[in-house]
Amino acid sequence: MIEELRDGNALHLQVKDAIVQLIKDGEYEPNSQLPTEAEFCDKYGVSRTTVRTALQQLVTEGYVYRKRGSGTFVSANKVKQVLTTTVERFTDQITMQGKKPLIKVLGLNVIPADDFLSELLKISEGEPVNVLERIRYVNDEPLQFEVAYLPWYQTPGLNKKECEKSLYELLNLQFGLKVSKTIESLELFSADETTADKLQINVGDPCFALDTLAYLSDGAIIEYSKTIFRGDMAHFVIERNYE
Repeated sequence: MIEELRDGNALHLQVKDAIVQLIKDGEYEPNSQLPTEAEFCDKYGVSRTTVRTALQQLVTEGYVYRKRGSGTFVSANKVKQVLTTTVERFTDQITMQGKKPLIKVLGLNVIPADDFLSELLKISEGEPVNVLERIRYVNDEPLQFEVAYLPWYQTPGLNKKECEKSLYELLNLQFGLKVSKTIESLELFSADETTADKLQINVGDPCFALDTLAYLSDGAIIEYSKTIFRGDMAHFVIERNYE
């Protein structure tokens, strides 16, 4: 192992990858305490600076967390989110992983469309827009903070209580609007004060931001949403089929 670590990438990246593999192999179980920095130095034959850098990167990526005065511990398993075409709802995806899903509606309000929303939703400036704010939880821990915008003329009287379930199913059942495709854009995001408060994390913590445009079969845009995922909990899977 020591010789392997001295070839290829920077030492701290190799130490990090080695620890990640041990976590994935179950050698270090969720919420168990990791060896000390000194023990890792002996294990891999590297300096304390190298180990400290590797551990800091593991903290940033959400694999481990620190308790002041106690040490470094393995995080609970990340929540898998499938980003490819799927009929599985959030609730189904989480349940199949043996975890408990929950969706809470923070607010459902109507606002006039500004320049940005009128351009995105292809409506006139000033037209009413439903704004739906929700948080999705996994095992009572907040995973996602989502704000969705929907043209009011297509979704009048949107049922707030039913928004605690699948929004796309609700659009189909309540309004006969069936989403036929979505276009999504994923990028890194540092938590601002609003996000940190909603997701119970610190300002500046790493997150993922997912922008989504949902289309009906006639090409009309029925929803624009921005979803922020906690970086320490989310794990994305992308499947590509070539036929």
